Amino acid sequence: MPIRIESIALIILVVLVLLLIVSNIVIVQQSKAYVVERLGAFRTVWSVGLHFKLPFIERIAKRVSLKEQVADFAPQPVITKDNVTMQIDTVIYFQITDSKLYTYGVERPMNAIENLTATTLRNIIGDMELDQSLTSRDIINTRMRAILDEATDPWGIKVNRVELKNILPPKEIQNAMEKQMKAERERREAILQAEGQKQSQILVAEGDKQSAILRADAAKQAAILHAEGEAEAILKVQQATADALRLLNESSPNDQVIKLRALETMVKVADGKATKIIIPSEIQGLAGLAASAKALLESGESAK
Repeated sequence: MPIRIESIALIILVVLVLLLIVSNIVIVQQSKAYVVERLGAFRTVWSVGLHFKLPFIERIAKRVSLKEQVADFAPQPVITKDNVTMQIDTVIYFQITDSKLYTYGVERPMNAIENLTATTLRNIIGDMELDQSLTSRDIINTRMRAILDEATDPWGIKVNRVELKNILPPKEIQNAMEKQMKAERERREAILQAEGQKQSQILVAEGDKQSAILRADAAKQAAILHAEGEAEAILKVQQATADALRLLNESSPNDQVIKLRALETMVKVADGKATKIIIPSEIQGLAGLAASAKALLESGESAK
């Protein structure tokens, strides 16, 4: 059975309608917003989710990113209060908070922000001298952020942060600053070197001091030990003398024994280097008695 032309046309029409419907189904991703117009007039802003656009009647006028964005602008020439021309480039961190105002509030928003940034920077730097502008980055950043945030609010833009990336003064001033910084570095290095030498000398002196203290302590301990040894030797000699006297007293010696002991002592004294020895009379008599006894004993032995 042949297929009629009407059926084919109907099938083609259904397919085209389905393609048209599918092509007008729009899915808005996270951190995105779509500005929709109907017949050339603003209709609504689509947020995250599934949406359907009426074909031939509605259109997506602008797709807007709601993420924080960064704009790095080229260096701008600015003149300080003391007539010094510098080159300053800025970085702006901003975020779109109102997609409708961003779409219809200003033509080419990024060019508008760049021009506004350059004008604001010139006005702020123009009220400062060179030294103040080089040392007041935080102040300049804060003032620029406040001015730009207020100015871009009708455009649906919020300026979160402004940073001066580079401040480039004229070449002659740069050379002078480099020389100054080099001199400052050399001064700091000299201070650090002198401080290191000072600490080294202090450590050496401290080491010598500790060494002297240790040597003195060692000599002191040696002297103490030597004195203790001599004292101990004297004590032992005295103890031996006392013991001898005690034993002598215990044995109850008579005068003759005592005199003989004294004679033995004198003999030991005579063994020394003395050239003259004075002998008491009692010991001299005892010595003569001992010599006579010795002669008698020897003559008796020869007679036998």
